[in-house]
Amino acid sequence: MKQVNTRHPADVALILCRYGEQFTANHKLCPDQLKAFKAICQCRTSAMGGHIDRCNQCGHKQVAYNSCRNRSCNKCQYTKQLVWVDKLKSTLPVCRYFHMVFTIPSALHKLFYLNQAKAYNLLFKAAAQTLQKVARNPKFLGAQTGAVAVLHTWGQALTYHPHIHMIVPGGGLSADGVEWVHAGKKFFLPVKVLSKVFRGVLWDLLEKQISLKNIRLPDDVELYVLKKELYSKNWNVYVKKPLAGPEAVVRYLGRYTHRVAISNSRIVRVDEGKVTFRWKDYRKGIKNQLLTLDAQEFIGRFMRHILPCGFYKIRYYGLLAAANGNKKLQCIALLKQAIHVPLLQGLSARQVLYLVTGRDPQSCPKCKQGKLLPHTILDPV
Repeated sequence: MKQVNTRHPADVALILCRYGEQFTANHKLCPDQLKAFKAICQCRTSAMGGHIDRCNQCGHKQVAYNSCRNRSCNKCQYTKQLVWVDKLKSTLPVCRYFHMVFTIPSALHKLFYLNQAKAYNLLFKAAAQTLQKVARNPKFLGAQTGAVAVLHTWGQALTYHPHIHMIVPGGGLSADGVEWVHAGKKFFLPVKVLSKVFRGVLWDLLEKQISLKNIRLPDDVELYVLKKELYSKNWNVYVKKPLAGPEAVVRYLGRYTHRVAISNSRIVRVDEGKVTFRWKDYRKGIKNQLLTLDAQEFIGRFMRHILPCGFYKIRYYGLLAAANGNKKLQCIALLKQAIHVPLLQGLSARQVLYLVTGRDPQSCPKCKQGKLLPHTILDPV
């Protein structure tokens, strides 16, 4: 395979290139997984083509290979995240926000992985319906609300763990649409109620699709046994403390939106067929633990989190949905707060990096005075 171009001593591309042939020989990957596998291995190598930049002062030349732009590649998400965050800030009403997490129990993991696109769609739908149903209840908020939702399928140890992150305004639009109803400073919606409603809504959606044979049960699972197990446990819905204003909210949400299963910075070493990486045990509250996996197991875990082609993992609901633009503008007007003006829309990746970091990517690293300008196009090899 191609030589990996990396700034890290160990990264996902290196692991896939070094141990991937053995993995693909022993495991059958779906077309989406194969596409992501190939893209990550070839990202920023001669296989992608590129160009040679030349300094207009000293003549120094620098080779730059193209990125794969695959959403599962952890090298290709940074500027996309910056542009998305900048755009979202300009559309959010200025108020406090709550971070909510909707998680499915492990008993549903097999069913979800077997029916990924359909099951993930239902997970989004159930989380949004739960939020809106409970928020409209006069006992709690008694108002229309909305959310920005992001799907993650992994835990810190790369285990399969589908869950939805939501950023929700700390309030909502009254039923008659003439007043902004503020939530409590620390309290938004009751977690126990959210959990029970979420369980009921998601199971109803799943059961209907199973009866229509749009979703297939695993061979070793019986419907009534699965339902009994799911209703015997409390489901996990988590609401974190509120964040002040869109600036803090979107910066916080930006950590989740364009993230892939593992970042290169978490990988400690790759040697002798083993991969060691850092992870956080949220249950015990222990940070920076080291986990060592066989490289084949690591690749297998990473591949489980390649989403189906064309699947949207970021979605907008209620007041924050594009279809409710008029209501969103009404909320912004009622809150009487100035909103952010987007600055990064339509800019190139280099221009985005320059505005955000203050460093010009075209600055010559040798003479420090000239600029690197495109000189020669390199075809893929």
